[in-house]
Parts: sequence; structure tokens; C-alpha cells
Amino acid sequence: MTLAPERGSGLNPAQLRFRDLLGKVGSGEHTSSGLSEAEAEEAMNSMLQGLATNAQLGAFLIAHRIRRPEPQELSGMLRSYRSQGPVLRSPGKKALCFGVPYDGRNRSAPILPLVAVGLAAAGETVVLTGGNPMPVKWGVTNAELLAAIGLEWRHLNLQQVELLLQQKGLALCYQPMLFPAAEKLIPVRDEIGKRPPVASLELIYTPHQGEHLLISGYVHPPTETRAIAAMQLAGETDLITVKGLEGSTDLPLSRACITACYRQGELQRTILHPRDHGFNGPEIAWQNLENWANQAIAALGGTGDLAASLHWNLGSWLWLVGSNKTLKGGLDQAKDLIESGKILRWLAELEQTIKELN
Repeated sequence: MTLAPERGSGLNPAQLRFRDLLGKVGSGEHTSSGLSEAEAEEAMNSMLQGLATNAQLGAFLIAHRIRRPEPQELSGMLRSYRSQGPVLRSPGKKALCFGVPYDGRNRSAPILPLVAVGLAAAGETVVLTGGNPMPVKWGVTNAELLAAIGLEWRHLNLQQVELLLQQKGLALCYQPMLFPAAEKLIPVRDEIGKRPPVASLELIYTPHQGEHLLISGYVHPPTETRAIAAMQLAGETDLITVKGLEGSTDLPLSRACITACYRQGELQRTILHPRDHGFNGPEIAWQNLENWANQAIAALGGTGDLAASLHWNLGSWLWLVGSNKTLKGGLDQAKDLIESGKILRWLAELEQTIKELN
């Protein structure tokens, strides 16, 4: 008589524990249950630390994709990223932390890297995140876009990135270099072929610790609802969400854009109508990096296809983040920053500083 193998045969204690957590999210429509905040943090820690098997990783990510993560689960995962990932600080300076899809853009020309440069030239402190092209979209990334205009961050270590943030007001947390534990999840994400809950997590994660404003893009309203609830649970008190282009924080020119601001426990929605402020037109289609780089440099000087989008976005963000008291004032400030050449001069200075660090 052949006896059945004992429960958990072949799995170590950490893998057995992860299997228990997996069972809570993958048991089916009527029997699965959400993880507590602590359990979600534990599960994410196990994935980042390589304690779970690849089969378990894939099962967990796709089960969570099907069931959708609950706010406390996203909050727990966010706590894990904060504890396991890199830390950036900007003492005495409130950071503006933008969360956009890590799998990039492939339909419309991105404007966030130019807005980030403009905000930093205006004296703000800006943190961006992202890595290499990744599933499922395989679109162009912040790192590629910044490099295309001369800002090559991809070889900088954490101390160099933090130095640039504190001295020049801009930082890119490049995941392959600064958060390799999270980077190891990408092959599994590619194999399952769907955006897992980690993709939702990336929209609300920032490596910045200290006073900051967290700005998160989204596509679907339920994503925004979960994100706001998760960020509140995680202790974020200063938030802006944006129904931007392709889930980014880019404000469109062709339509109104819904934003929501959560501060001091109150949520206030604002609908931005570009037409009401003299901006209107189609979105500029994405073509390739070389073409975008030419458009970007032209826009920073006030000309070309992206000029109107940059003016509208930069002016709106100068107002939304509190740098200017009115939207009109923000738009006027953006116009002056662009037409005076201040942004291009600042870009050249930062490019030289990065080259000296590389």
C-alpha cells in the first residue's frame, strides 16, 4: 500500500506559509477571502525576498487579478514596498511624487517628464518612478524618455539619486538599479499575461519618505476608489488622483479631465476643461523616441507639436500642487518659464551634473 505524501511535502516552512495565504485569495468566488493588511504585507515580503516558488508567485498574482485586490491588501503591499525598497528623502522640501503605469505608453506622446523638468525648474521637488519596458503594454518608460532629452539616470546609485533630488529637485527611482527585488517579479508578470495587483500598487508607491504629495493616475473609476482607500489606510494624507491619458497623470487637450484632491480628510473633485482656458486639440500620437525627443526639446522652448500640451499641463500642475494660487496664475507662470528659456537652461545644468556623476 502506497501512502499519500504528507501535507506540504517538498515545501519549506516559508513556502507552506505562502500557500496558506494563497489559499485565502484563490479558493473561488464563494470561498476566497481577502487578506488582512498584515497578511498582504507578509505575502508581498515573501515575493520580494524570493521565499515563494515561481508557481506560487504566478498563482497569487493571477488569483488577485481575477478577484481584484481590496484596499487593505493594497495598503499592506504598499507597506512592504516601503520597507523592502529604496528610500529617498528631501529634508525641508515637500516632494511631488507622480505614480504612473510602469508598463508605459504606446498611443499618445507622454508629457510628464517635461512637466517634471518644468516643475523642478520652478523650484519644486519631484520624484518619478519606473523601469524598463515591461508587460503587458511594453510601452515607452520615464527612464527612456528622460534619457532621450539628456537626463540619463539608469546607472546612478541611490546616494547619487538622492543628491540630485536634494540639490536639483528631481529624481527618478529606476527600479532595475534601485529596487532589484521588485524587478525579479517581471518575468512572472510576463508569463501570466495580465496586469497583476502589483501594477495597481505601482500607481500609489513612492520611495520618498517624509512630507510629500502623492499624485496617482488611473483609467477606471473602481481603480481610483481602491487606490484612495488604500493610500488612506497606509497613512498618506495628501493625495491627488487624475483620470489622465493611458492611466497616466497627463492632462488631455481633447477632453475634460477629472481630478480629485484629498487633503485634511476631505475629498474635493475638480474637472479641468482645457477649452475654457484657450487650449484645445487632438492628442499627439506616440511615434518613437527620436521623434519624441525632438518634439520635447522644441516644446520646452515653446514651439512644436507638444508645446500646447506642455503649457496646459505645467500650468495646471503649478496650480494643483499649490505653487500658484489660481489656474490662470499657473498658466501664466508656465508661459514665463518656457518663453524665458529658464527650463532649457535648467535642463542643460542638470544634464551636466548627471554626466559628472555617471
